[in-house]
This record gives sequence, structure tokens and C-alpha cells, in this order.
Amino acid sequence: MKVTVLFSGGKDSCLALQKTMSSYEIACLVTVFSENRESYMFHVPNIELTPLQAKALNLPLVTWGTKGIKEEEVEDLKNALSFCKKEYGVEGVVSGAIRSSYQLNRVKKVCSELGLLSINPLWLRDEVEILNEVLENSYHVIISAVFAYPLGKELLGKRLDKELVSLLEGFRRKYGLNPAGEGGEIETTVLDTPFFSKRIEIIDFEIDYRNYSGVFKIKSARLVDKN
Repeated sequence: MKVTVLFSGGKDSCLALQKTMSSYEIACLVTVFSENRESYMFHVPNIELTPLQAKALNLPLVTWGTKGIKEEEVEDLKNALSFCKKEYGVEGVVSGAIRSSYQLNRVKKVCSELGLLSINPLWLRDEVEILNEVLENSYHVIISAVFAYPLGKELLGKRLDKELVSLLEGFRRKYGLNPAGEGGEIETTVLDTPFFSKRIEIIDFEIDYRNYSGVFKIKSARLVDKN
């Protein structure tokens, strides 16, 4: 079966992609670019890197724009997936949803309306287990945004490692923070995985942070050969 992957360039969409590669034919990736930084449906920080990631994956990328208006952005997603169905013959849609019923229910509704299978390999998995699986699979993941107390500026741009996973697990126990960031508390950007043909090298960046809210903005990056 041919499928498309809802691709944000973060750890969850990459892991969902990896977990479906052996069972389905990945026909294309689809990325929705939202103008609304606080989109209910779509990842925003460093979404501009997805074309580089798609090249590293040797997969075609369908990009679609949305103003990010609540519920209207779901119709934009439907239009993007309809295009994927028509142009690439996809029969299913893979998402990296873990516990966001808001996102999953809307993806499922759109899939149902288009006659597509909704595939969600991470759904209801323990968030810390997911983070550890990302590490076990040797992903190079950085924190690209934080939007919750007590997440500090020092986390922006930091690589995900065992120490950071332990810290986030502690924040879950103490503050109820979702360690995987599915509530929007944390966003990530993947710079390399074993299934990337090349890795992403950051050339220039800037950090904007205040009041437990900040973004590690990648201003320039390129693909380079792996060492």
C-alpha cells in the first residue's frame, strides 16, 4: 500500500516514518506550512527545514499552505491529502500523533472523508519510551522550541540525550509536563537519522526566548556527507 507521511521534521514524524517504512511504500511526505505560530494542528518551528530532510530521505515532498485558522486549517489538510491521493496514488496517511485526541480525531475524519487509511504507530505509547527509542535509533534531535514552565533558555538547541530525557521525565512527575511535548510544550528538529542519506548541518541560527517561551530558529542550513 502506498502512503503519505504527515511530516513536520520533528522526532515523532520521523519515528512514525521509520516504523512504517518496512510495511508500506512511502510515496511522499506532506508538510503543511502554517502562518499561525500557535496552530492547533501543525508544527511551526523550523518547518522550513523539511525540504532538506526530504532530500536526505530521497522522498518527494508535498508542501501546502494554511493561515492556521482553527478548523479551517483542517480543510487545508484535507486539500493537501486529496492532492497526494490524486498525484501519488496514496491509500493511507501516517501521523506521529501520540496522545493529542484533537489532532488524531481530525486526521481520522479527513482520512475517512477521502477514503484513506489512518495509520498512527505511536498512538498511546509512553512518551519517555518514545524518547528512549529515538535515542536507541541514533537520531540527532535538537530542541527547537519551548513553551512551558519550567523550560529554560539553555534547552534551546540542546541535543536530545539520556540526561535530557531524565530531566523531562522529572518535569513530568513534578509539573505534569508532557516529556514528548505533544501538548505544545516542546518542539524538536531532526538533523540526522540512520535512514537519512546525508545529515543537516546548521550554518546560522538565532534564539528568541522570554518568560519560559522561546525558539531556536535555524536561519541557514545545508546537507553534508556523513562522517
